[in-house]
Formats: sequence, C-alpha cells, structure tokens
Amino acid sequence: MRKLSILWNVFVRDFRKQAGRMTLTIIGLVWGTISIMLLLSFGEGMHHQMMINNKGMGENMAIVWGGRTNKSYKGLPSGRRIWFHPGDIEYFGKKLPELRVVTGEYMRWGQKLNYGDTYLNKMINGLYPVYEELRAHFPQEGGRFINDLDMKLKRRVIFLGDKVAEELMPDIKNPVGELVNINGMPFTVIGVQEPKQQMNSYGPQDANKVSIPATTYQLMWNEPYLDNILWAPYDKDIDQMDEFIERFNEVAAAKYKYDPDDKVLGTWNVVEGQKIMNNILIGMKWFLGFVGFMTLAIAGVGVANIMYVSVKERTREIGIKMAMGARRSLVLWQFVCEALFITFTGGAIGILLIYCLTETLKILPIDNDVLNMMGYPTVSFIDGSIIIVILGIIGLLSGYFPARKAASVTPVESLRYE
Repeated sequence: MRKLSILWNVFVRDFRKQAGRMTLTIIGLVWGTISIMLLLSFGEGMHHQMMINNKGMGENMAIVWGGRTNKSYKGLPSGRRIWFHPGDIEYFGKKLPELRVVTGEYMRWGQKLNYGDTYLNKMINGLYPVYEELRAHFPQEGGRFINDLDMKLKRRVIFLGDKVAEELMPDIKNPVGELVNINGMPFTVIGVQEPKQQMNSYGPQDANKVSIPATTYQLMWNEPYLDNILWAPYDKDIDQMDEFIERFNEVAAAKYKYDPDDKVLGTWNVVEGQKIMNNILIGMKWFLGFVGFMTLAIAGVGVANIMYVSVKERTREIGIKMAMGARRSLVLWQFVCEALFITFTGGAIGILLIYCLTETLKILPIDNDVLNMMGYPTVSFIDGSIIIVILGIIGLLSGYFPARKAASVTPVESLRYE
C-alpha cells in the first residue's frame, strides 16, 4: 500500500507539471475510443437488425417451385412441365417424415381489391393455416390468421398485409369485421398482419399481400396447380438442409417421372441464405472494428510519445531517485502506471460517452426508415470488453518501452544529463 501511495503521489505531481500535454493525449484517446466504439456499435446494431429483417420472411425452411425437364427419361420426352398439385402436400408429408411441416400456396397477381371508393390492384394468396408460423404472418391484436374451419367451410375471409390495410382503409383503426371486395365478391376481414421488417421476398413484401383460404381460392379460380411448396425440417435438423433438398427432389422425381439428376425444380434454401448473410455482417463488423482500432492505435502512439518526452525531461530526477536508493522496478512501474492511467481514463470517458449516446438514441421518438431497417447503434458487453483489453495492451506497450529506457539510466549518467 505504501508503494502504491508513493506511485500515486509522484503521478499527481508529474501530472500537474504536464497537465496540458497529458490532457491533449487523453482527449486523443477519448476520440480514438469513440471512433472504434461508434463503428462497433453501428456494426452490432446493424448485425442484430439485419438478422431480424432476414428472418421476416420466415426461417429454417425451403421454397420449391416446378419447372421443365431438360432430359428425356424412360421414354418420356424432355421439355415436360412439372407442376405441383394440392395433393402433393400430403404426399410429401408422408414420404418425408423428417420434415416438420409441408404446405403450399397459390399466387394470383393483379386482382381488383376495393373498400368503398378505394380500389387497389394486389396479388391474392391462397394459403393454408400453417403458413402463419412458417412465413411469420402474425396478426395484430384483435385479429387472427386463416384457420382450419375457414378451410373446411371455404369461407370468404381475408387477411390483409398492414400496408394494404393502410392504403385501403386509412381512417379505420381496426379493420377486423369490415367487408372488402375481391373482383366484386365480398370478403370479411379477419386480421391485419403485425408490421415487420422484411429483407427477402419471392413476390411482393408481405405487408403488401392479401391472403385468403386455399380452398376458397380453388373455388374462385378453379386452379389445379400450386405455385410453390414450402417445407421445414425440425429445428434440430436444420444443418441437414442440403440432404433434405436432395431427398425432396428424389421423391418428386419418382412421382413425376424425371431424372433425379435433371435440374427441374427451383429451390430457395432460406437457411443457407441466412448463414451467408450472417457471415457477411460479421465480416463488415470486423472491418469496421479494424478501422476503429487503427484510429485508437494512433492515439496510443501519442501516449508513447508523451511518455518518451516525460522520460527525457525527467532524466536528472530519475538519476537522483536511483542515487538515493530507488529500485529500477519502482521507476519502471511509475511510468507504466502513468501510461495505463492516461489510457484507461481516455478510454473510460469515450466508452461512457458512446454508451450514453446510443442509449439516448434508442429512447428518443425517432421514426426513421433507415434506422428501422439498418438498426440502432448498440454497445455490447463483448465489444466493451474487447476495447478494454485493447486499451490495456496499448497502455502497457506505450508505457513499458519508455519505462525500460528510464530504468536503464545509471545515476551518474542521468546527473550529468542537461
């Protein structure tokens, strides 16, 4: 404790002598810390929000659609069109028990939708109840999605995307129970989609979609073919998506009699896309962190410079201390502690400022599309810990070498120094 007290008293005295220079160095470290923390917080916020956006279409699933054969197979010609039928949902579900859910959807573009005097042209989806969970079509409070009874009774009910509801009936807070016409045929609104951020889509964004029961869709348009089949494995098996895609293709090839090696079906592996996006975002975060680190490293050079100048100016003082019995370790630790104090003071101020800034930004009532899409800057515990470690390394390096030089000076040489 006595040694620590001596070190502290010496540091306070030296700080008063070099207050201006040390203050400027601390400001440089504050700016360097702010730079790296700001870049990392933007990277963290963007990573978090973009992963949410990437899951807005749903996750852990595959979307499959038909195509044309490119090869002749067992006497059948090439160029045959392969379509999926409603019965394929049950067929694939039985043949592929490793899949948690299999469903389908119909899509019909450019249909007339109106409420009173407001007319819109929208795509109509014919959907099954499991679509709600699979494709994140969650209703707002007070509404619901299509259910089994709607399917059984072929009810004329409609589920609206949130932007469709805003366009169609902007003055109605809760459209549930209102009548909306599709091509002049009345449908009862049963729910409005909960607003969500969505990055990916294979049609219009879900906010701009209109959904009705698949059985009602078939009744209206007598459509024999599904546009897409969607399926998802059990969560524990998502790492086997490539195997499941191959198995699905083999089962489809056996039923529709085409070569399994023929590239007939179109498949969107959503899991793979989400992994790629996650890796891209991690890479961007590391890049932003590297840019910030270089700024902080430059500030560390400033600490090293001030410590070298301090050693030069205090050479005679060091010699007197050593002549009076001061150990080299005391001189060494004196300069290392000074460097660490300067470094951590600047770093702590920078981290505190960025934390206050990011938290304030989150609570302010800002409705900005860019921030909603890209995410708010977020200071994570891991990022803060990394910065503290970096600051410690910079402090040690910038203090150790000047300190070693100071401790290597002999009393006789230092007393002769001018």
